[in-house]
Amino acid sequence: MKPFTYVRATDPVEAAREAAGHPGARFIAGGTNLLDLMKVQVETPGHLIDINKLGLDKIEKTSDGGLRIGALVRNTDLAADKRVRRDYGVLTRALVSGASGQLRNKATTAGNLLQRTRCAYFYDISKPCNKRKPGSGCAAIGGFSRSLAILGTSDTCIATHPSDMAVAMRLLDATIETVNPAGASRAIPIADFHKLPGSTPHIETALAPGELITGVVLPRPLGGKHIYRKVRDRASYAFALVSVAAVIGPDGQRFAFGGVAAKPWRVEAAEKLKGMEAIAASVTLGAVTTEQNAFKLTLLQRTLGAVLVEAKA
Repeated sequence: MKPFTYVRATDPVEAAREAAGHPGARFIAGGTNLLDLMKVQVETPGHLIDINKLGLDKIEKTSDGGLRIGALVRNTDLAADKRVRRDYGVLTRALVSGASGQLRNKATTAGNLLQRTRCAYFYDISKPCNKRKPGSGCAAIGGFSRSLAILGTSDTCIATHPSDMAVAMRLLDATIETVNPAGASRAIPIADFHKLPGSTPHIETALAPGELITGVVLPRPLGGKHIYRKVRDRASYAFALVSVAAVIGPDGQRFAFGGVAAKPWRVEAAEKLKGMEAIAASVTLGAVTTEQNAFKLTLLQRTLGAVLVEAKA
């Protein structure tokens, strides 16, 4: 373990200023991802800012009928909230399909959005990884790629975004609220929040240095049947090979996909189509596969088909 300094922030702007004043600093709340990365020296922050005392742990109604979820709301509490279970069922289903109960008790809303890829080469500091060390290369290209992305990739990175919750948030058109070191706030649509790798895979989100997530806003509830279906190698505590979040009702259909892309994946144009094959073809347009992960094209189509059947039940 590398030495680091530690401070407890008591105000969001104070926390942002603290981060801005220490290049390479990291915010820590549940620590369910950061601590693992520090143990294997993928992350070696010289300064940690504990944000657990900022009071960002409430779920509140918004004036337009949606919900504002504080950045520090734990995954267990969010999934169990009666308003979320009633009006945003796809979010509850996504949350409970991720990790273990113990981890969900610690993991936070903001931390879940910011969790980093589980690509084995990202975690192995003996291997080149552009996400970990820009310009070093991508060992996954030409290496073991069965679980990695087929959509939104580039010739510098084929890592997959790991979050289940973020897939549901993308489906629901969530907005991420932040504050910067100057005290200014902004709202970032989730569609713009996660970045594709392009030539800069180490830049994963739209956050500026020192910028702190304070909450996530969900718009008014969507009517229809809420479904989250996750296909993985084992029944629990495994990341998705393919996942499908859906809301399907008389007023239309929405789909978002996990386990297949560099970010939570949604193709709005596909939602206007009918039939499993047409929708899947639109969603996977431009896919780049390896010999090991090409099966995800078929798996995505079949998982989507199972969701469409479930919606009619």
